[in-house]
Amino acid sequence: MDKIADIPTIAHVIQQAVAPVFLLTGIGSILGVLTSRLSRTVDRFRNLNEPNVAQTETILTEMRTLSSRARWTHSAITLCTVSALCICLSVAAMFVGVELTVDLSSTVSLLFIAAMLTLIVGLLCFLREIWLATGMIEMAKK
Repeated sequence: MDKIADIPTIAHVIQQAVAPVFLLTGIGSILGVLTSRLSRTVDRFRNLNEPNVAQTETILTEMRTLSSRARWTHSAITLCTVSALCICLSVAAMFVGVELTVDLSSTVSLLFIAAMLTLIVGLLCFLREIWLATGMIEMAKK
């Protein structure tokens, strides 16, 4: 009978976990975009680095920019992945707290704050990569 009384508590925890799970979906979409951008950047770098391509100053400048873009995208991917992991850990901590009847609200809060901060910094890295990419377009116009 004891477990039946816990059903409303578990149902409440599931309701509380829904928002972070939707956030995980959004982060997953962001990661898809980031990995796509990284692969396109790497492909372009490889094309410019082939032996039959003359290494003019313009191409070397573009290769440096591509290298920088790849680093920024890599940082964004890392930070967004850490954010997703923190969200997963916060959801897991909610359920562990309920099952073990331990107050893990501080842990859940800290994990969620860490998730938001890493997501913010990851998005800022993404914004920097986009700024570099559009800067390359401006360079091509000149």
